[in-house]
This record gives sequence, structure tokens and C-alpha cells, in this order.
Amino acid sequence: MRILKKQGDVPRRSLWQRIKDVALTDVAVLARGGVSSGSLEKLEELLLEADFGVPTTLKLVSEVERRATRGTVKTQSEFLDALEEGITTALTAGNSDPALHLAATSPTVILVVGVNGAGKTTFIGKLASRLFGEGKRVMVAAGDTFRAGAIDQLRVWAERTDSEFISATAGADPAAVAFDAIDAAIARDMDVLIVDTAGRLHTSEGLMTELKKVARVIAKRLPDAPHETLLVLDGTIGQNAVQQAKTFAAAVNVTGLVVTKLDGTARGGVVVAVHEAIDVPVKFLGTGETREDLTPFVASEFARELLGDE
Repeated sequence: MRILKKQGDVPRRSLWQRIKDVALTDVAVLARGGVSSGSLEKLEELLLEADFGVPTTLKLVSEVERRATRGTVKTQSEFLDALEEGITTALTAGNSDPALHLAATSPTVILVVGVNGAGKTTFIGKLASRLFGEGKRVMVAAGDTFRAGAIDQLRVWAERTDSEFISATAGADPAAVAFDAIDAAIARDMDVLIVDTAGRLHTSEGLMTELKKVARVIAKRLPDAPHETLLVLDGTIGQNAVQQAKTFAAAVNVTGLVVTKLDGTARGGVVVAVHEAIDVPVKFLGTGETREDLTPFVASEFARELLGDE
């Protein structure tokens, strides 16, 4: 899992490097009496800057302080271990299974939601490619009928990934598109149907109401569907992603998170913050533009990469 390493051609200073520079300038202090209160305050500042959010940051700092009090954090390595384990624990708490849920009887219906610009269409293409590589027959449905460009973009991805493609004319009812796509997926014996939706601002009540309708119509046509509702979030927007997640989770039954553009930001703590905010597992990370740049989520690997302890 390679994330958060550079922006353009400029190497990034990892979060762990910054923590060492600012919060752990004197290893002798650690060796004598554990972590100082000043180090903890600076650690808190750095975690907040990395978009862990206040609740998660306080938990992580508290865990480091607890270990220091017990005498188990006296070296930089032990400090790093405490942080890695704390992040992993946060990501594996509650509803945290990263596996993609497939229906016992085909087709599995995956509804993909998120705001404009988050990377939904690109994610759908990457997911379709991954599922095709696993031997699945995949269909994608262009449920974003508001933009002709969105339909064309998804058609291109379908062609690239050998997926069946279902669309309607621009302006058609998105719920009707989803309903017809299920009919087509059943008729063509598809294993997986991925339904795109219009990118919508989470603050738009009308568009969120429409999204609820799409989910209701899918459930009406095929009981227990959608089997996954994946929320795509832009990893570069920081704590705004937490509010977006809360709003979408209030509207539909979000079952998994996809965080994109993590190759372009060093503020990956938002992944932890969003999981803790809505108790939904992170399932995939998007780390680039090619079809291969989709990483199944592994909490311990992410914690290690996030800190950048190489």
C-alpha cells in the first residue's frame, strides 16, 4: 500500500518524521521519564494538522500518555509502536470488516454515491476492472443522468474493463435507470451490477431525497439490494469529509467507505476520523488514476504507511 509519499516530484516529509522533529527532539527525555507533556501537546497539534479530528486525536494522545506513564514508551521506536497500534485499533473498532460483500445469489448490486469531484466514476472503473480480474461478469449503469459527460466517461471505463454498460438519455429518472439495469443484469446473467449516481452536494436536500429514492427503488426491484452502498470521499478535503459522510449516512445505508486522492495529500488521518464518525468500514483507497491504483484496505498497513516509518 503506497500512499502519502510525494506531491509531484517533491518528496514528502512523513508524519513520523515531523513528529520526531517537533515532538521528540530529545530522546534522553524519553529515556529518563517517558514522554513529556510538551511532546504530547506537540503530538496533538501534528495529529490535528493531519486531519485525525479532535476525538481520534485525543484518544491517540491519551494512549501514548498511558503507555508513557506505565514506562513502556521510552524510545522513539516505542513511541512509534504506540501510535501505529492506536491507529490500527481505531480503524478495527466497531463495524470495520473491509471485505466487499457479495450476494449469495447474483447479481450483487453495488450503489456508488458521493459529491461532485470525489472520483466516483474513476473508482467504478477501477472496481469493475478488479472484479473482472477475479472472473466476475460485471455491468455498470450510468445513473448520473444530469451530465451527458458523466455517461460518456462511464461508457469509456466500461469498454476498458470489458464490462456491460447500461445508460439512458440525459435527464432520465436515475431511479428508473437503476431499476432497468437490475432487469438487464438478471437477464444477462451478470455477477455484479455497479450503479453510478449523480455527484451531489451533501447540503442539497433535493438531491439527497432523490438518492433515497434510487435506493428505495433498487430495494423494491431486488430484495436486500443494494448489497453494498459505497461512499466515495476525496481525501484532500480534510474534515469536510467527516460532515459529508455523516450526511450521506443519514440519507442511505452506507456500508463502506472509499477514500480517493491519497496520493495527493499528507493529511490521511481523515480516513480514521470518518470511520470513527459513522462506524462504517473503509473498503478501498484510491491512490492514482490508473485502473491498478485501487488498494483493498488493511488497517495495520495503512497505519504504518500513514506514519511513514520507513
